[in-house]
Amino acid sequence: MATSTKAVTPAKNKKQGFGGIKNAIWIMVICCIVAYAFYFLVLGDASNFVGGDKSAHPANLAGTVYKGGPVVGLIFTLFLTVVCLGVERYFALKSAFGTMNLSKFTVQVKELIKAGKFTEAQALCDKMRGSVANVVSASINAYKDVESNNTMKKAQKISKIQQAHEEATQLEMPTLQMNLPIVATIVTLGTLTALFGTVLGMIRSFQALSSGGGADSMALSAGISEALVNTASGIATSWVAVVVYNFYTNKIDKLTYALDEVGYTIAATYDVNHTDEI
Repeated sequence: MATSTKAVTPAKNKKQGFGGIKNAIWIMVICCIVAYAFYFLVLGDASNFVGGDKSAHPANLAGTVYKGGPVVGLIFTLFLTVVCLGVERYFALKSAFGTMNLSKFTVQVKELIKAGKFTEAQALCDKMRGSVANVVSASINAYKDVESNNTMKKAQKISKIQQAHEEATQLEMPTLQMNLPIVATIVTLGTLTALFGTVLGMIRSFQALSSGGGADSMALSAGISEALVNTASGIATSWVAVVVYNFYTNKIDKLTYALDEVGYTIAATYDVNHTDEI
């Protein structure tokens, strides 16, 4: 008689809490509006320039930053986007990690699984909630399903448990990694945009030098300011983006390692508790 090869269906995700913002493009649009409003209305205020004339020398740091040109607004957009997505990822991952300490949960659920107390382990998952609990619950359900299946060999059952664990993990990963690729892109965009603004500023400076005469000293100063302001703001944006990306990537790696550890424990427990099977 042919044996059934039907895959064990992992438990459906029990989404609790904040799952993240899927349409991050709207965050970027809002950040762009805020950034350019800040650039033109705040930095470009007449009080930031000598004599209230925007074409004159800046009277303070805000006026100097304004002299960096419209590219500054674009860099501010990238900076605000990184900050907003960093906050968004904080709440999303906080929800995904559940209500308990991850290390504590991993130790407790492994002890319960090794002891064969799957009802208690499931209750602990219900208490934990989040992505970790969803994956562990799927593995426990797969364990129970294959245990009552008499048409499969032991190796096949262990494989099904591992498969259910991997499928549940893959279902959770998009939520965990959502919007991080945008942050990773801004790491490079911040530097490139800064370089673009710097080049524009240097072009303006060389134009002032080529015209000659002391009357162009203001244009030379404006060109240098534009170059340096864009360089500084772009580097700062990339720096923040690198920190945000690496911080959350490290947290996701820790969660993934914990899931792999629990998944291995569940499969190993079945192997040990069913040594008499062929």
